[in-house]
Amino acid sequence: MRAADGHALSYSAVVRALLVVNPQATTTTPAGRDVLAHALASDVKLEIIETCYRGHAADAASHAAEDGFDLVIAHGGDGTVNEVVNGVLRGGPRPDKPMIGVVPGGSANVFAGALGIPRDPVEATHVLLQSIEHGTRRRIGLGQVFADVIEGDKSRWFTFNAGMGLDADVVAGVEKKRAKGRNASPALYLSVAVRAYAQNVRKPQHFTVEVPGEPPFGDVGMVFVSNTDPWTYFGDRAIQLNPSTSFDGGLGLSALKTLRVPTVGRYIAQVLATGNPKGGNLVRRDDVGYVRVKCEEPANLQVDGDFLGTTTAVEFRAVPDALTVAV
Repeated sequence: MRAADGHALSYSAVVRALLVVNPQATTTTPAGRDVLAHALASDVKLEIIETCYRGHAADAASHAAEDGFDLVIAHGGDGTVNEVVNGVLRGGPRPDKPMIGVVPGGSANVFAGALGIPRDPVEATHVLLQSIEHGTRRRIGLGQVFADVIEGDKSRWFTFNAGMGLDADVVAGVEKKRAKGRNASPALYLSVAVRAYAQNVRKPQHFTVEVPGEPPFGDVGMVFVSNTDPWTYFGDRAIQLNPSTSFDGGLGLSALKTLRVPTVGRYIAQVLATGNPKGGNLVRRDDVGYVRVKCEEPANLQVDGDFLGTTTAVEFRAVPDALTVAV
């Protein structure tokens, strides 16, 4: 970057950046944080905050947006990224909102992966520094969920996925295990998923799902909503439910009408083999403006792998061009 007289400008005098670090994230370390901070401080005017309570990242990002920061960097897992996004967008999307940067530090890092950001923090930092130097950025769409279980304005942004039923049951179960000291891992998710599935078979949940321009789908067993592809990762393997869904379009819906073993077995086999599931018991839409879900009994709700609570009515809404990401 150069001034009008041709002399190079120092980025530290131009770009104000806040680095939000979750020290409890799976792969973040003090040494890694220091290397990241040192690398960034050479190119931007940097401030650093380490989170110490749930919602701290969102509060810090919100204050940064109000204070006119240019860039907010999330160093942690998908939960940290989600909080930073919700903090930056507190009050709604506007052109003057800061850009988001991501340096992965969690176990899955789905949002970073969907954007093509390396999982390795050193490589991701290099990509971020290149973005700052060359001014490269991407405007993406997000999902927004509205439900009475959500505090404040009853809405929450999500970057890659959300759901009601089985997947939210798994998220809730994993959170309970982690609260008791277990580390997040594919093995933990798998064991919790097996128990949650068995519970759903014994006591099925019943959802009514509505999308634009179609009659409601009744008696659905579980509901997945995607803002991009992949849905998540199992270790290094991408799990794809709606491969035509992207940050540049509407939401993807993947809902099973029944959770009987043959149906679920075929669905899982298709997801793992082709990443393009189809079938008579699958309600799938890849580009819709909203998904509304109702149920008679309260069901679990999750967004970006964060358990929000139980509710009987939710609306998932696609919001185009909601966020600018440094990539």
